[in-house]
Amino acid sequence: MSSLKRLTVLGPGVLGSQIAWHSAFKGKTVTVYGITQDTVDRCRTAHEQYAAVYRSELGAGDVDISATRQRLAYSTDLAAAVAEADLVIEAVPEIPGVKTAVFEEMAKLLPPHTLVATNSSTLLPSDFASATGRPDKFCALHFANMIWAMNYAEVMAHPLTSRETLTEVTEFAVEIGMVPIALRKEQNGYVANSWVVPMLSAAQTLVTNGIATPEDVDRTYLLTGGKVGPFGMIDMIGMKTCHNVLSYWGSVSGDAQMNANAEYIKTRFLDRGLLGLQTGRGYYEYPDPAFERPDFLAVPDIAVVPDLVTLMSPETEDPA
Repeated sequence: MSSLKRLTVLGPGVLGSQIAWHSAFKGKTVTVYGITQDTVDRCRTAHEQYAAVYRSELGAGDVDISATRQRLAYSTDLAAAVAEADLVIEAVPEIPGVKTAVFEEMAKLLPPHTLVATNSSTLLPSDFASATGRPDKFCALHFANMIWAMNYAEVMAHPLTSRETLTEVTEFAVEIGMVPIALRKEQNGYVANSWVVPMLSAAQTLVTNGIATPEDVDRTYLLTGGKVGPFGMIDMIGMKTCHNVLSYWGSVSGDAQMNANAEYIKTRFLDRGLLGLQTGRGYYEYPDPAFERPDFLAVPDIAVVPDLVTLMSPETEDPA
């Protein structure tokens, strides 16, 4: 059993809010830190939504939900938020400079025993180890969106991570109901995102370049037996995270298509305040997205053929 009883989550966004709620649901005492009161308030609202999800999908009762709420605290004061933490999980935006700044600010505030983990989805723990001020007590612990259903946690060390840190962090993951995925060496993208990000980028390219609609891309995935297609996944991950990942790696690699995909998401979604599932609208509208409707994969009436042919005809102008 780990000694990690008190958790602080830095960053109350889509995944940070899920990590906090789920950890509290599993018995941990949790403080959520947000840089502004607005971000904290949005996290509180998300937690009320998760209460409903845990009732319907996990069978949580009133006692469970009440106990979870009692284990949660919220703060905009970083020093106070980490003052008693046994473990801090960083879940701020997937921008290296932002993460580094947070680690450097936090380093002087942490108790000596506190372990630190990054929930980065594509970046390496060695990128930030020195900024934490305690590289031996630092590793990656990456969760999946919809943590209550996709309950795995990827654990990745950097060269200076101690065995004791890996033991405690992996035990913590098991204690909150996660299947630990042990990475044998550092890898950008970890396990899941090493294949998810290329898939989502390829799907986005099809839409950015006017090849197919998001719905049709998702149909080709769902008809193989999947439950959520690439654009449903993008909505769930959140437009901000998807944009940040595509923009960063597009710049690093000089990939013009990846940069174009990032710009597409920015202009059509972020600039309009559409963040995906978080705001109820992205590629789909929620809580009743089209891909969950019974007719989404139905064979259409033959009368739609002329419209489809018009879309495919070379002389048809691209509406985008």
